[in-house]
Amino acid sequence: MTTDSPRWFKSSYSSNGGNCVEVAANVPGVVPVRDSKDPHGPALAFPAASWCSFVVEVKGNSFDAA
Repeated sequence: MTTDSPRWFKSSYSSNGGNCVEVAANVPGVVPVRDSKDPHGPALAFPAASWCSFVVEVKGNSFDAA
């Protein structure tokens, strides 16, 4: 884990008043994810490769919206 604090950011596509998930990209090997409405609450940590695969699938519309 890095000694730097996670630098959190939201998607530029966030349009619901800013209430969405935030991710931090400066933690080596993992991608922390948290709820922007609860910035001091818990965060999930996903392996970086898994997060990358998830983003690729989302961008490719691989998920059923139903």
